[in-house]
Amino acid sequence: MPLPVSAQVGIAILSLAFVLGLPGNLFVVWSVLCRVKKRSVTCLLVLNLALADAFVLLSAPFFLRYLAAGPNWEFGSAVCKLVHYLSSVNMYVSIYLICLMSMDRWLAVTRPFLSQRMRTKRSLLFLLLGVWVLAFVLSLPMPFYRSILKVRHPSNATLTLCHQYHWQSAAHQVFQYLFETVMGCLVPFSLINTCYSTVICRLQNAKFQRRREGSRLILLIICAFAVFWLPYHIVNIIEVVGVLQDSKPVLDAAKSARPNVTAFAYFSSAVNPILYVFAGSSHIRQAGLSFMGRLLEATNSESRSASTSRRTGSTRDDGSVLHTLSVKLGNPFKGRGKERSDSVPDGEPELRTLATTEPLE
Repeated sequence: MPLPVSAQVGIAILSLAFVLGLPGNLFVVWSVLCRVKKRSVTCLLVLNLALADAFVLLSAPFFLRYLAAGPNWEFGSAVCKLVHYLSSVNMYVSIYLICLMSMDRWLAVTRPFLSQRMRTKRSLLFLLLGVWVLAFVLSLPMPFYRSILKVRHPSNATLTLCHQYHWQSAAHQVFQYLFETVMGCLVPFSLINTCYSTVICRLQNAKFQRRREGSRLILLIICAFAVFWLPYHIVNIIEVVGVLQDSKPVLDAAKSARPNVTAFAYFSSAVNPILYVFAGSSHIRQAGLSFMGRLLEATNSESRSASTSRRTGSTRDDGSVLHTLSVKLGNPFKGRGKERSDSVPDGEPELRTLATTEPLE
């Protein structure tokens, strides 16, 4: 039987994702493990993101065979449930790792000293374990809503579909799509937008500004995830509206769009290595295949420089306040430490104490 246009589009998208994404993500894993000596928080988060993407891309051959055969599922019910479960895990792992990247950037800009104290190997491993466990738990509904269905084709051929199945219940259908959209889109993107809105406001008012490759890299990852997954969640909302209004045209539109937006979302696992090439283009000529290591090492150095800049800025601000106060009192301080103490009369212990006090964070 000739393949429908939707199946041909799906095959093209999945083939491109597999050919570009699997080698690209394995290259990222190799770069982090073999080329990066000092791994920053962003570096380890990128490593986990690449592992999740590479892992889910291994299921592409199953879907390619499914589409090319009719579609016709030949691998049984267990594999049908498993590959969709792993795809759901990848979605949650990706978006919540991006949340951790955004929160790390927010802490580095707004609470630099707290950020330095929290950036320990133990705390990071605990957070990463929490993200993976959360993703596996949030994905538990997926295998319950997948089943093997036998359908009769007009040509009298019997096709086996790995299809969505909601137990003939509108409540189950609404629950699945709302749950995916709320936990996989609304909640994490609200957190990401809050973090980056604060970061942008702080950087606009900061005295020490510099171009930061790590910030640009994270913003590219966020934008790419939104572009590839937003159509999928929009179709979820459309189908929920169709179920609640019992509108057959709306349901038909959502069901016809779902295969294409699902394949489009699947491609998000392949796009991150391409983004890394653009973000690290300035390192390619100098470092060659080690450009990814240079790019990720830059995220480590910039975190230290951000903290140093904020520390210096805080010290200068405190010094300005101290100088203004001393001028109003008629005893200007000329410097820090001993120089300030020498400028204070012996008979005024309050001013001597004020002059020798270091700024506290």
